[in-house]
Amino acid sequence: MTEKITFNIDKEKNFSEWYSEILDKAEITDLRYNVKGFVVIRPLGAEIIEQIYKMWEAELKAKGHKPCIFPAIIPEKNFKKESSHVEGFSPEVFWLEEIGEGKMALRPTSETAFYQLYSLWIRSYRDLPLKLYQRANVFRLETKATRPLIRAREFFWIESHDAFSSKEQAEAQVQEDISITENLMHQKLGIPFLPLKRPFWDKFHGAEYTIGSDVLMPDGKVIQQPSTHLLHQEFAKSFDIKFKDDKGKENYVWQTCYGPAMSRILASLIAIHGDNSGLVIPFCISPVQVIIVPIYKTENKDKVIKKAEEIKKELEKEKITAEIDNSEKKPGEKFYHWEMRGIPLRIEIGEKELKGKPTLFLRDTKERIKVNLKDIPKEGEKLDQRLREKSEKNFKTSMEDCKNREEIKKALENKKIAKCNFCSIEKEGEKCAETIEKELGAFVRGTRHDKKEKASGKCIICNKQAKEVIYIAKSY
Repeated sequence: MTEKITFNIDKEKNFSEWYSEILDKAEITDLRYNVKGFVVIRPLGAEIIEQIYKMWEAELKAKGHKPCIFPAIIPEKNFKKESSHVEGFSPEVFWLEEIGEGKMALRPTSETAFYQLYSLWIRSYRDLPLKLYQRANVFRLETKATRPLIRAREFFWIESHDAFSSKEQAEAQVQEDISITENLMHQKLGIPFLPLKRPFWDKFHGAEYTIGSDVLMPDGKVIQQPSTHLLHQEFAKSFDIKFKDDKGKENYVWQTCYGPAMSRILASLIAIHGDNSGLVIPFCISPVQVIIVPIYKTENKDKVIKKAEEIKKELEKEKITAEIDNSEKKPGEKFYHWEMRGIPLRIEIGEKELKGKPTLFLRDTKERIKVNLKDIPKEGEKLDQRLREKSEKNFKTSMEDCKNREEIKKALENKKIAKCNFCSIEKEGEKCAETIEKELGAFVRGTRHDKKEKASGKCIICNKQAKEVIYIAKSY
């Protein structure tokens, strides 16, 4: 008899408690580090984050980016060079005690670090485009309630900082950034998103415009995933980043920056794919893609273990990461442990499987099937496809067309994103956005960047002629 072990929190009914328990039970994080907003990421969480890092870095390199490493401290005088940037970020900055070189900050983002050097590295059009990225942990003095991996005072990301000779090239880079997010976060990891042009009052400090990727979580709140920014030329002018064109004329560069946060992507992955038995990790990034569980009695233990080891070697030849659970736990305990940790495929080897096909357990559907070992990679691909299709189906039903405030309120209560006509996402629409925030506790997230949506009728708040179709949601 196997011991039956269950996880008794319903994700749909109580996402907040479910999420906290999953982080603990699946050993993703430990919250007992005694500084608010800072968490310890345990081995499984760190291994998943590393896989996401590798995926993004490979894509960035394929698109012509080069890696670099910048210091984590930024001089205050760098921040002050670009006025809107310092004004926007100063409240969130961790300032260090003044040292010999003056006041220093732990980086909240690295524009003012990179661009100090770009002014030295860029001299001619031959130096462009310059496309660099770094892995980094960044620090924000978050005053709102913190949430592990979702909203914290430290998070882990990649930031790319690119410089071009023309605005057209810079805008093409913005499009490329969005396509990277689509290819990796949506197509590979199965996390659908809305690419939204942020309103004037919510764009990145120092940008002409910002495109954010909003993912809807099971509690009806959106989380911003990778965002990309077309920077205005005040950065180039403030840091004196100029180049001579092929005719010898001096010009200022155009710049973009892009920031996928690995820790936040992990949060969405947990929330979107997890179920009431724990995590469900996509096969393509799982640190362990196949867990092999030998099931034996004393008299056949050696034969079953030997078979498990043979299977592991065969899988590794196919570049599949596999482990054998040879612990003294009962089979039921082993199954619970690996299901909680989200390992996508489980091979069960008992007396029946010694001569026949292995039994394969699919983590997402919880089916058991008989397979040939050579078909394991295909089963992993099919699992990832099912995860993506399921999340897409849920996402398509998560947006509600709304014609008045009451309909917006109802949509938000039903954990949906509200779509409606609005006066403007430029400065003149800010008062209407403030009304939405005050009355409904939600935010104007922006307009679709991936397609043109034509507004009709009046603004849902001020009753002026609508110019935009906007999306409204609660957020973290």
